[in-house]
Amino acid sequence: MTKLENPKGTWEQRFNISGYLFGEEPNEFLCSQLHHLRPGNVLSIADGEGRNSVWLAKQNFEVEAFDFSTNAVRKAQLLAEKNKVSVNFSICDWKSFSWNQSYYDNIVGIFFQFAGPEERLKIFNHIDSSLKPGGVVVLQGYTSAQLKFNTGGPGKLDHLYNEEMLIAAFNKYELLAVRAYESEINEGSAHRGMSGLIGFVAKKSF
Repeated sequence: MTKLENPKGTWEQRFNISGYLFGEEPNEFLCSQLHHLRPGNVLSIADGEGRNSVWLAKQNFEVEAFDFSTNAVRKAQLLAEKNKVSVNFSICDWKSFSWNQSYYDNIVGIFFQFAGPEERLKIFNHIDSSLKPGGVVVLQGYTSAQLKFNTGGPGKLDHLYNEEMLIAAFNKYELLAVRAYESEINEGSAHRGMSGLIGFVAKKSF
C-alpha cells in the first residue's frame, strides 16, 4: 500500500466505501505464523480497516493498532465490535506513534509498503527498539515479482522487499521463517490475483 506516498485525502476516499477495501479476513501468511507469536501483546502497524488486528484479538492477544486514515480506523472499530473483541486503535502515522521501548511481545506489519528505503529503515529500527527481548516480528510484503502482476502494492521497485533486505535489517534476530513466493491472494478488491510475495518472521535476541 502507498498510504504516505499518496495524499491522505486519497486514502480517506478509498476507505470511504460500504464494504472493506482489503476484506474482513486476516492475511493468510499472518494466520500461518500464529504458532510463532509469543503470548502477550501485539502491535499491528498501518493496520488499515482492522482485519489483522481484530483477528489477533480473537486469538486472545492484547492488541494495539494504528493507521493514519480516520475512515479506516472507524471501520476497524466497527469490525472489532462486530467480532466482540477489544483493540486499542490510534489514528496516527508511524512518525507520530509512540513506539514504546521494549514494550511489545510481537509486532506485525502486513503490506505497509508506503515507505522508500530511508523511511523503511527508520520503521524497522522502531520495530526493533519497541520489541521486548525475545519478541517476534512478522512481516508480509510484495517482492519485485509483483511488478509483472500489478494486483496491488506500490508499483515502485525501491518500495518492494526481498529476502536479503529483511535478513540484513534484522541481522541479530533468529530467523523463524523467510520465504519469497508467488501465490493467488484474495484480500478484498484491492489485493486480488496472482502476486509476488514475501513472508518474514524473526525473534529478537535476548
